Amino acid sequence: MSDQRNELLHAALADRILVLDGAMGTMIQNHGPDESEYRGERFADWDSDLKGNNDLLTLTYPDLIRDISSAYAEAGSDIITTNTFSSTTIAQADYHMEDLAAELNREGARIAREVADEYSTEERPRFVAGVIGPTNRTASISPDVNDPGKRNTDFNELAQAYGEAAEALLEGGVDIILMETIFDTLNAKAAIYAYRRLLRERDIDVPLMISGTITDASGRTLSGQTTEAFYNSVAHARPLTMGLNCALGPDALRQYVEEISRITTCYTHAYPNAGLPNEFGEYDLQPDEMAEHIGEWAESGLLNMAGGCCGSTPEHIGAIADAVAGKTPRQRPEIKRAMRLSGLEPFTASA
Repeated sequence: MSDQRNELLHAALADRILVLDGAMGTMIQNHGPDESEYRGERFADWDSDLKGNNDLLTLTYPDLIRDISSAYAEAGSDIITTNTFSSTTIAQADYHMEDLAAELNREGARIAREVADEYSTEERPRFVAGVIGPTNRTASISPDVNDPGKRNTDFNELAQAYGEAAEALLEGGVDIILMETIFDTLNAKAAIYAYRRLLRERDIDVPLMISGTITDASGRTLSGQTTEAFYNSVAHARPLTMGLNCALGPDALRQYVEEISRITTCYTHAYPNAGLPNEFGEYDLQPDEMAEHIGEWAESGLLNMAGGCCGSTPEHIGAIADAVAGKTPRQRPEIKRAMRLSGLEPFTASA
């Protein structure tokens, strides 16, 4: 990211609540591509099923991905995210496509860059956030209930995969790296390590967004941390924004968004699901209902960025953009320096 783009981003954050885009998977499912559309000509003879590998559509059906991103930009998104949630060697191993990970990230970034540039104006620049998902493996939890010490990945493997993804996203032209849907803090630490090493090697400065996931009403990530404990664990990354996404609808997520707003000195973001999935796996929260919740968060001074996760559509994002328009962005608090530690719970050493 150039210094000029960085300055534009910070100026925008100071001026208004920025709008993230919404779910990519929901929009792809709404279109309903079949196996042949996932394969395209290039992978027509691939030896395993490819339907469900949404990131692959970046290569085989790029017009669909471009149209989805354009619809979100049209609806009012300031930040366009890349279709790269599963574009790591680890996640692509399910389809025997590990060797495509870098290409998926580069092309995903290129498409999002084209859309952002098309919709940017001098008064309202648009930015690209390169998405790095959590992978489908966890470094903290055993995949076998009968063997608590077993792991199907480790820190070094994760760092390698995340580093390769981040490097390709930068080559594709992203403005921001977005580590999202974090359910395992150790995975996030591996991603942060890889990101910071990459910036040192290249002698560049690219902003980082960190987005955790509170998995249920317990108020904890899957690896067991509370919101504040999770923040303490990753604050050393000095992110541009810290926030939460996925898993919960806005009604259940609000208390944790409020907690993030209270404890962090960086900017905050939130992009909840459009409610919880029904018995058919669909999301029922309507755009006006979702916007009502997020509008209240903005009124309460909790947000610097807002958007939608699973189940959200351009209609949801348009309603959210209207709901936060003209509202004062959250003012970052001054928080007294202290030694802040974390296990599953936070610990602050008193002065």
